[in-house]
Order: sequence, then C-alpha cells, then structure tokens
Amino acid sequence: MRLRHIPGAEETIAASPYVVQDPQAQKGRWDQLFGNTNPIEIEVGMGKGRFIMELAQKNPGINYIGIERYSSVLLRGLQKRAELELDNIFFMCIDAKTLADVFAPGEVNRIYLNFSDPWPKDRHAKRRLTSPEFMAVYDSVLAPEGTVEFKTDNRGLFDYSLESIPAAGWTVKAHTFDLHHSDMAEGNVMTEYEIKFSAKGQPICKLVACRTPQP
Repeated sequence: MRLRHIPGAEETIAASPYVVQDPQAQKGRWDQLFGNTNPIEIEVGMGKGRFIMELAQKNPGINYIGIERYSSVLLRGLQKRAELELDNIFFMCIDAKTLADVFAPGEVNRIYLNFSDPWPKDRHAKRRLTSPEFMAVYDSVLAPEGTVEFKTDNRGLFDYSLESIPAAGWTVKAHTFDLHHSDMAEGNVMTEYEIKFSAKGQPICKLVACRTPQP
C-alpha cells in the first residue's frame, strides 16, 4: 500500500523543535541534547508514535528517540507530540540502515521494532528489520547488555525472525505467539496497530533478543 504524501510534511518536520535535524552531529553526544546521561531507547519505525510517547510519559528517567523514515507518517506523530509536555523524547526522519552513523557503539540501551513491514517476497528478505543485515546494524550501536524487542501480528515474519536472529549471532531470550495471554503481557504498551489487530482477535507475537555470549 502506497503512503499518501501530505503536502508540506517535509517543511513542517524541518522546522520542528522535536525533530533532530542533523542526527549525525549528535553521534556520541546525545547526552548533551537531552541534558543528562540517562539510558537511551529507540523505536525503529515509530509510525504515529503512540507507543514511544506513552513510554516517555511513563519513564521520565529514560531518553527516547523515535525513528520514522516516511515524512507523512512522522508528521502525524509530531501533531500528537505537540500536545504533550515531555523533555525526554525526540524524533528523527532517517533510514534505520544509517543508525551506526548516528549513534556511537554502545550508546543505545534498547531497540523496539513494532509491526514492521514484513516484506513477504524472498528477494526482499534483507529489507526485513529482523534480518541478519539489520541485526548487524543494531549490534554496532547497542550497549553490551542491550536488547531488541520485536512485536508483530505477522506469523510468517515472526517465524522468519525466530530463525534469522539466532543465525545472526543473537539469542532469543523470550518469545510468545500470543502476547496478550502470556506472562510477557505485564507492562506491555500497545501501538496503534496492536490495538487495531487485537480488537479483531488477532494474536500478537513478541520476542526479546540479546547478543549470544561468546565462549
């Protein structure tokens, strides 16, 4: 499905105080932007931002960065952000492939992947956010004990992820095929898609991955 472009989205994003306009200049210096050394957590593909903004509200001692590559989608997040009084969240309009250009090694504590594009055709597997190629990008910016949390309604993508993540040298430390009826539901913050799919009775899959310890 093609995204509808919203005229003026790029201009609004470029003028927003909530969007980091030159993220590469912040590499290794995010503590200066936030004004503290609190842990940093990022969401790749934040959509309209419900999930990460709720996290920021609930956890003032954590710094959050929402990443969305599509300007028309990020614009919706900015509209919601303007209604909130928060000082622990910023957004970036970048491609996740460039994370290593934006964050220094070990600068990120947790990465959230929520309802990512499944890219169902085999020839597009490298574009999946849980592919070995993207896991290598996450490895370059995550702290040693950092984790990746992934939620999806797409069972095919989830099954792929359960294979691709260990193949990339990571350990899936926890997973469930029905999040809302599992022990992993405690403290769960829902995304827009999650609310929509759950209302239809669709089970939500979730996994938490960490690096596999070296012998």
